[in-house]
Amino acid sequence: MSDSSSAARPAGRHNLPYLIGGGVLLAAIAFIAGFVVGSNRTANAADDASESAPPPTTGATASPAGDDTAGPGNFRSLDQIRSSGQIRIGVFSDKAPFGYVNSAGDYAGYDVVYARRIAKDLGLDVEFVPVEAASRVAFLESGKADLILANFTVTAERAEKVDFANPYLKVALGVASPDSAVVTDLSQIKDGTVIVVKGTTAETYLEKNYPELTVAKYEQYTEATSALLDGRGVAWVTDNTEALAWTLQNPGFTTGITSLGDADVIAGAVTKGNTTLLDWINSDLTDLGEENFFHADYEETLQPVYGDAVSPDELVVEGGKL
Repeated sequence: MSDSSSAARPAGRHNLPYLIGGGVLLAAIAFIAGFVVGSNRTANAADDASESAPPPTTGATASPAGDDTAGPGNFRSLDQIRSSGQIRIGVFSDKAPFGYVNSAGDYAGYDVVYARRIAKDLGLDVEFVPVEAASRVAFLESGKADLILANFTVTAERAEKVDFANPYLKVALGVASPDSAVVTDLSQIKDGTVIVVKGTTAETYLEKNYPELTVAKYEQYTEATSALLDGRGVAWVTDNTEALAWTLQNPGFTTGITSLGDADVIAGAVTKGNTTLLDWINSDLTDLGEENFFHADYEETLQPVYGDAVSPDELVVEGGKL
């Protein structure tokens, strides 16, 4: 008897592997077809939603009602600020006597007194947001601050990016230098370095009018004054109000130039387009003028520094009007 692979098998089992394989293949085909159809439906639905969705908004707009936060390019309206119970005001933390942190760890200075009065008139708490000169515009654009009160000189270039309220202080540029070599005219400076703070009108003025000068730029006012004290510069160009205040408190230095360039004004600033807050600030300035608020502010914060060297009327603006 020979052994053979062609031996007879029961008919029911002979085709079972082929039937199972065929069934799996058909199921796989059906699954793939269903997946493709479902994917197409999802894609079509997404396209329909995209076509019907409104286009994104751009530019400075108030945050949605009930939202007391502000994202990039946004601001909080006056109503939103009020509903939050707090106004965020950007001030300097290192520029005495205008905005600084005193020995007790509290914010103090001319701008800070004004900021507290704004919060009081609104019936709100105030959150002080420390800013540097170069970051003032950015803090408004990003919504980190509702209002900037940080010795902010009004210029046409800045007014393209923020909205300025009416003024509350007059200012020009001044130049502080050592008594051993007082600078009374910038033409005296041939080889030395001039110190400025980044983002200030002093920086812009020197770039435009004295491009030949060597200029060292610092982020903070304390860095600039330290550089002058250390002899890393022959002069410091800054607001004349600041130059006078600093030299009066630092023996061995003099404000040899008390008025450089054009006379300017200082004002509060809000995010571009925040008209509700801007209008309120201007209205409040009018009311404050009736009580000579800024003369009182001067007597409290600036008089102890300037003494008889400066008359209040040389600097103070009441009611937002020159």
